[in-house]
Amino acid sequence: MDYVLAVVSQFHAGSMEVVVKARGRAISRAVDVAEIVRRRFFPDAKVQETRIGTETLPRDDGKTANVSSIEIVLVR
Repeated sequence: MDYVLAVVSQFHAGSMEVVVKARGRAISRAVDVAEIVRRRFFPDAKVQETRIGTETLPRDDGKTANVSSIEIVLVR
């Protein structure tokens, strides 16, 4: 609910667009946040765009790892 509160606060502060970003295992949490905001707090909010991709991150052993990422753009 902390992330939901952050998005709601941004909308109440006057933002017309909020981007929810996540990587890896947190992707499902980002989708949940966007849906809770849309269904419970701002029924007039719409998902304008959803971007998915892969980011390359350094690992502790010096190698790199490919991690999935998502960006959900919510607009009012």
